Amino acid sequence: MKAGKVDVIVVYKVDRLTRSLADFAKIVEILDENEASFVSVTQSFNTTTSMGRLTLNVLLSFAQFEREVTGERIRDKVAASKKKGMWMGGGVPFGYEVVERQLVINQSEAEIVRWMFERYTELKSVPQLVEEMAAKGIKTRMRVWKTGKVVGGVTFKTGTVTHLLQNPVYVGKVKHKENIYDGAHQAIICQELFDLVQSNFQANRSTNALGKKSRNPSLLTGLVMDPDGKPMTPTHATKGSKRFRYYVTRTLPGDQSIKWRMPAGEIERLVVGTIAKQLGDIVSDGSETAEQLSEQLNKRQEIANALPGMSIREQRNILLGRKTRVEVQEAVIKIYSKPWDDDEVSSISVKAKLVSKGSDLKLAIAPDQGPPKRDPDPVLLRLIAHAFAAQDLLLSGKPSAMIAEYSPRHLQQLTRLSYLAPDIISAIIDGTQPVDLTGRKILRIGSVPLCWTEQRKLLGFN
Repeated sequence: MKAGKVDVIVVYKVDRLTRSLADFAKIVEILDENEASFVSVTQSFNTTTSMGRLTLNVLLSFAQFEREVTGERIRDKVAASKKKGMWMGGGVPFGYEVVERQLVINQSEAEIVRWMFERYTELKSVPQLVEEMAAKGIKTRMRVWKTGKVVGGVTFKTGTVTHLLQNPVYVGKVKHKENIYDGAHQAIICQELFDLVQSNFQANRSTNALGKKSRNPSLLTGLVMDPDGKPMTPTHATKGSKRFRYYVTRTLPGDQSIKWRMPAGEIERLVVGTIAKQLGDIVSDGSETAEQLSEQLNKRQEIANALPGMSIREQRNILLGRKTRVEVQEAVIKIYSKPWDDDEVSSISVKAKLVSKGSDLKLAIAPDQGPPKRDPDPVLLRLIAHAFAAQDLLLSGKPSAMIAEYSPRHLQQLTRLSYLAPDIISAIIDGTQPVDLTGRKILRIGSVPLCWTEQRKLLGFN
């Protein structure tokens, strides 16, 4: 129609085109834009007249009603049949075959199913079970379609085995949405074995969530999102003996969108510090006594004080229990969490941005947000130590091995650094200096002014 090659659309009945009023409205809009019309062979109306449009809308209303009622009846029929334990079609589970629309046990496959359940209780690992099945040559059922195409007959995959081990059909049950009913077919395994397998799955999910199997678990795995709403995954880079951890955007192959990278240590300290502060806060509705409030406050404060010193697994357990998630944006980081079990999820926004620090990235927290405590910069500490060694050499002639190979020009530059303001030197020692203050930045300044006010302004301490 848009190419001007169609003038009229002709159908047998109007509901053969669509049974949705909303969809038809869009179709008519396209028809009108391209000066085309719509005609039904067995119904005396067309879209070129107002009466035809009215009749059409009435017929479509009944067509949509008929479609919705038919769908409801079919869904009710399926639900009622499954409630009676009947098998309602679909893929035939491995271990069964269909005889007169009933599931009947296939004895040879059933033996494999029993072995799979029993073996999983010993291995407690689906990938290991899949490898063992492949080594034994156990394959899926081979099926031939009406078209002659042959499917199946391949080794089991992890997803297939996981679905099989969690399928209640093997204990004689039928599942419909979230409900499970007694089935009309026979069970292959006993309920006790099935329950044991499910408890192992639950234990594995908890273990994976807490990172117990990981050699170097990351605190925010699965909890942090980038500015585009995509999940971020932990990674690392090494330089010599140093290991730098990051959270990077998880992207699919061929995805050309921006790939964000966040320093792991900075954002983890920020989240832990924020959650610890939130845990220490208490809001009363006025129903508690002073003694109860004091007891709650002491309990919460004890956990809040202990949180920063806990292991990563213990911290992660608390974050998961508080439903914590982190959204990284360009100028702010939003942290969502439940302070306690009975509380609603609340959000805390922290002004922060990424800054380059040499070849590395750091998280710059706004001064009024209370910067997270971090380790002192070893480069800056070494620079200050060299500065005072250079001052001693200038004033007393006392040599030092740490600056023995420096040129006179560099020693002169270092000497001026020994006259930095005391609060600047204290901040460097404590690790609370501006996050973008690096040794390279100081040395590039050249001649650092002797005025403390000018120093603070130049180095970002305003």
